Amino acid sequence: MAQDSRLIDNGPVSDNLDVEGLTSPHFCTHPSLQTCGLTLAKKNFVGIGFGPIQSALFLLEAFESGHFDSLVVAEVDPNVVGAVRRSGGTYRINVAEPDRIDSQMVEGLEILNPAETCDQGQLVTAIASADEIATALPSVDFYGRGSPSPGALLAAGIEQRLLAKTIRPLVIYAAENHNHAAERLRDLVHSHLPSVASDGLDIHVQFVNTVIGKMSGVVTGPDQIEQSGLQMLTESAGPAVLVEQFNRILIETITLPDFEPGLTVFQQREDLLPFEEAKLYGHNAAHALMGYLAHLRGLQFMSDVRKDDLRRIVEQGFLVESGKPLCERHHGVDKLFTESGWKAYVQDLLHRMTNPYLRDRVDRVIRDPQRKLGWNDRLIGTMRMAMQYGVEPHNYAMGAAAAVQLLLDQRATENLVTLLHELWGGDEGTTDLHDPVISLIRQALGTIERSPRRP
Repeated sequence: MAQDSRLIDNGPVSDNLDVEGLTSPHFCTHPSLQTCGLTLAKKNFVGIGFGPIQSALFLLEAFESGHFDSLVVAEVDPNVVGAVRRSGGTYRINVAEPDRIDSQMVEGLEILNPAETCDQGQLVTAIASADEIATALPSVDFYGRGSPSPGALLAAGIEQRLLAKTIRPLVIYAAENHNHAAERLRDLVHSHLPSVASDGLDIHVQFVNTVIGKMSGVVTGPDQIEQSGLQMLTESAGPAVLVEQFNRILIETITLPDFEPGLTVFQQREDLLPFEEAKLYGHNAAHALMGYLAHLRGLQFMSDVRKDDLRRIVEQGFLVESGKPLCERHHGVDKLFTESGWKAYVQDLLHRMTNPYLRDRVDRVIRDPQRKLGWNDRLIGTMRMAMQYGVEPHNYAMGAAAAVQLLLDQRATENLVTLLHELWGGDEGTTDLHDPVISLIRQALGTIERSPRRP
């Protein structure tokens, strides 16, 4: 499930952003704040973005761990910021168990809006004194967006701590759905740092990639909130955050000396790439396949798939077209990449994807088909991987064709090749699989067109 943070673009990135200015103190008289200064705590957590992954994973785990004396989060939606402040820093999230929905509460959160000058100063101070930070943005593209951007804010706080000779180690978790999110964020932060501070970046700060298989979303519809008995984010304002009960999160091994994580639930792996590929070419690919085929069937919720025969199509694609190549590629890395391990992974995920208490909407899953049809993304990337290992990806071709059909309907065009070239945008690299991929999608489109669509 793609991240759904509301830390969004506040305007064009300024090439002349005064990062040094962000390190100086700012003072204000905001009604919910006594001062723009933050009291230093023994262990501090900062979140960038306040979507469901941040609110219902990182902040929730940080709060429940009892290891953090301060919780700070950056959010640009003024309505959300105001609601959390009026609630005294308390918010609720909803957790879909296999047989019910529970609610959990987080208290003591300080929420800051980086679009406000006063809050910028506080946020930089919080970053400067943080022990652990998590970015949870819609994509890695958001690292450099906004004025100031998340990358510039992080750089300002890190510059402040390095110039102050704060040698306490800092770990920054990059929770965006990208195999090299941490490297991208580190390079952007480095580009904002003056040379006097940049030398200490890799000595005292580690940017960590993550594999987050937790399905989550934001529910805004009043009818669904009421029917499901969901708790709104705060008593005075929605929306409702609904996530599945799952916190088996994998992260890169933390190598900073003398670092003791406050977030202890995460499982460290020396080589994260195999698990990142299992997430993208397995979990994400099967989820997209299910969503686009469910859309063709006229289904409203992913849980409706439990009563539909398309589950077998998704299962076959997940087991064979994802599983065989990945188990061959990463044989010996982990039990996951064995026949029995992969089968258990598939069955568990198919059950979780269709959890009726999660009420995952099909229209949410199928959004942004342009990205999901990218040459290296979940549908086309999985097809290419399968073909490289001698597996014909007919099931994923059906998912790709359903996504293509959605775009063709929206754009009122019938030129399949032109559309795919536009989506791939020169990212094809080696094109030896170019024609075979298009051929499979064309065949699948023919099958879709001959099948009656359900309203």
